Amino acid sequence: MFSQLKTSPLLLLLRVNATNSWRRLLAVRDQSRLLTGIIAVFVIGYLALSFWLFYYALKFIAKFPGLGAVLTERLLFVLFAFLFGLLLLSNLVIGYTNLFRNRETAFLMTLPVSTETIFRWKFIESTLLASWAFLFLIAPLLAAFGLVRDVPWHFYLVTMVLIGLFIMLPGIAGAWLAILVGRFLDRRIFQVAIMAVAIGLLALVTFWWKANPATDEMLDKRTLQALDQMLAKTRFTMLPFLPSYWLSSAVLQWAEGVFRGAVFFALVLLSNTLFFGGIAFTRLGSLFYGTASAVQSRTGSSFKSSFLRAPKNGPPALGSLEKIAAKFSWFDRATLALAVKDVRMFWRDTTQWGQTVMLFGLLGVYIINLRNFTHQLTSPFWINLVAFLNLGACSLNLATVTTRFVFPQFSLEGRRLWIIGMSPMGLERVVKTKYWLSSALSLVVTLGLITLSCWLLGMPWSDVAFFGAVVAVMTFALNGLAVGLGVLYPNLKEVNPGKIVSGFGGTLCLVLSFLYILASVLLLGFGTAGLHARASWALESVIGFVLLSFVIGWVPLKLGLRVLKNFEA
Repeated sequence: MFSQLKTSPLLLLLRVNATNSWRRLLAVRDQSRLLTGIIAVFVIGYLALSFWLFYYALKFIAKFPGLGAVLTERLLFVLFAFLFGLLLLSNLVIGYTNLFRNRETAFLMTLPVSTETIFRWKFIESTLLASWAFLFLIAPLLAAFGLVRDVPWHFYLVTMVLIGLFIMLPGIAGAWLAILVGRFLDRRIFQVAIMAVAIGLLALVTFWWKANPATDEMLDKRTLQALDQMLAKTRFTMLPFLPSYWLSSAVLQWAEGVFRGAVFFALVLLSNTLFFGGIAFTRLGSLFYGTASAVQSRTGSSFKSSFLRAPKNGPPALGSLEKIAAKFSWFDRATLALAVKDVRMFWRDTTQWGQTVMLFGLLGVYIINLRNFTHQLTSPFWINLVAFLNLGACSLNLATVTTRFVFPQFSLEGRRLWIIGMSPMGLERVVKTKYWLSSALSLVVTLGLITLSCWLLGMPWSDVAFFGAVVAVMTFALNGLAVGLGVLYPNLKEVNPGKIVSGFGGTLCLVLSFLYILASVLLLGFGTAGLHARASWALESVIGFVLLSFVIGWVPLKLGLRVLKNFEA
């Protein structure tokens, strides 16, 4: 009993949550072996395929004497620099939600647990949630890199320790930013500063960070000079003050056997992690409590546009969103009211629209920068290859959004579902409205991005129309898959969309979406722009794509609508 009283609250929270996570994992295995099998096959397949691609890519680069090592090192610097930025954004979004919009956090605040302990636990949880995908992504790359460089066995152990230290830094910075945003988000000057910084960064990426064209004069120079000039805009990743530079330098020097330099950069990484981590663990608890009180005490935020606010209490009046919806007079009022409600609920959840903007914003920045090197693409083969890669990237982003945000929509109605079922509108009409609303909104983004990318590539308008039609079909198919599986595999007891998606239905939706996108891009790529251009092959590939999209999109939606009859019965 005395030892239990001496147990640290933080260690107790870690142990309880680890035990619960392990029990949930065992429960999934016992309840659904199909889910366990799908997850295992997907994970093993990804690791094997990505390792194979990374290995042969690095092996191909290494074949160029003198250039292979230089290009590989620069690629590692660029990769870790951009992953650091993405980790920072991910920690900011997840940290804000976990600290200030989380039921467990609100519950812990009522217990005799110090705010420092609550912050430490939520910081650890947020860092793990934000970083597991990073570890999942780079593990095959580092394994392939070590195999190509023929490194000793201790390289992998040292690299694991270095990566563990590295992911702490964006976690610490994300926690600082989350508290800063939560504390001052309602202040107009802070909102203006955020918008100014965002616009400034976008302008910097769009107008400054351009690929230098390879001119004939450049190609006449020595190869290393030409390569260095073409990679001039990536030199910022080699700034000595970037954590990604410390990690990349330590990994590269350890692989080359320069242990003294590797240990130096490892100690730099360790010292910064301990210094800033110590400050966060000992000083952010009080700031977290004050920020949480400020966030929970707000009745509203001026950051939210009046365009999406509900009308205030008082005389009956239409809000701005209702006035816009009223212009669609060919829809009945019940459908418009449900659409307005879903849009407003989506806007109120900062996590949802923040992640959506981040995903499509990064893709938009990439597509805008296509114009900087399109004049280098003179071969129709490379133009079509880039166009299909853009199609795959856009559809993969869409699959992520539909799985993360569209799939849980039916389950989020929760215990209020019986009220909707008893209404004159009915559940079937509610689900159809959600499907058409999500499809229409996502179509505006995906169609705009793919049209812009084709136009920047200088493709004829017939090809622009072709890719526009393809992405439109894929948009309706992916939304149909997400909505249908959301009805077939609901979780009406959960209010957290992230936990709803982590179940069997969400995993199945993500896997089927990725397989559908892979099959569609390969089918259309080899059929309509392959090496053997034949009209019959093009027609067959288009027909196959349409049939596949019909099966993926319509069948789950139809089955879901049929299951709704049991809900209403």
